[in-house]
Amino acid sequence: MSDWLVYTIGFAAQILFSGRSILQWIISEKNKRVLTPVLFWQLSLIASFLLFIYGYARDDFAIMLGQMLTYFIYIRNMHLQGQWIKFPKILRWFLYLFPFIILFIGYNNNVYDRELLFQNDAIPTWLLLLGIIAQVVFTLRFVYQWIYSEKRKESSLPMGFWVLSLVGALIILIYAIIRKDPVLLAGHILGSFLYLRNIVILKRQR
Repeated sequence: MSDWLVYTIGFAAQILFSGRSILQWIISEKNKRVLTPVLFWQLSLIASFLLFIYGYARDDFAIMLGQMLTYFIYIRNMHLQGQWIKFPKILRWFLYLFPFIILFIGYNNNVYDRELLFQNDAIPTWLLLLGIIAQVVFTLRFVYQWIYSEKRKESSLPMGFWVLSLVGALIILIYAIIRKDPVLLAGHILGSFLYLRNIVILKRQR
């Protein structure tokens, strides 16, 4: 896959991620409280789909791990909002199986292997660990959000979600600067501002 195509996919994913956050922010600003529109989760799922491909194309395990962990939480939130069932059945099955299909094809066709993912010359071990820590922290926001929403039986974005988002985004920015990754850098600069703004809105709401 050519570099321009890889970066196009990556930037498309970040544009969608940023778009969902801007949409959520605008709606929340208008209503003076933090809200989660249905489109937020739909854009999240599409963006995660694309960013997983981007991570795969760049042999970046940290990116792939982050998307694997949140991908199904996006789907679950669409369940809670009653939107997942509206997707055609064949599309739902494809989206369920997609990450596993990519991993299966990749390993069985020697596109990448464990050595390439974990001992990539372009990513020193310490930097890979930093990226994994950043993705785990960033992913924990959705694990927290998922547990919180399951208890309330509705899709919500609580304070803990935004705090973890901000902390995770700042660590990812450090990773992106060292890795010289323009896709991560562009996405998380804007994201950090929006996460901070939602924290302010929630504090005022309370």
